Amino acid sequence: MTVKKYYIYLMVNKGDTTIYTGMTGNLQERVRQHKEGVFKGFTSRYRLNKLVYYEEFNNAYDAITREKQIKGGSRKKKIELIEGSNCGWEDLSDGWYNDK
Repeated sequence: MTVKKYYIYLMVNKGDTTIYTGMTGNLQERVRQHKEGVFKGFTSRYRLNKLVYYEEFNNAYDAITREKQIKGGSRKKKIELIEGSNCGWEDLSDGWYNDK
C-alpha cells in the first residue's frame, strides 16, 4: 500500500522578489504546472516558477496547518526558512523534467 504524501512549497520568480506558498499532494506535477504557467492569476502574473523550499507531510491536515502558518508569517520568516536549507536560492526542481 502506497502512503499518500502532501507537501507545502515555496516558489519564487527569477529575481527572487516574490514568494508564493502553496500546498499539494503531488509536488512534481504542481511545480510543472507553475513552470508552464497553467495557473492564471497571481502565480502566472509574477512568473513564480522556481522551487526554493518544500516540506513533506503524511497527512493533509498537517500540511494545511503548516501552509497557513507560513502564509501568516512575515517575508523575513519565509526568507529565513528558505536560507536555512537553500542559502543559494537554487531551483530544487532542476533535473526533474526533460527539457525538449
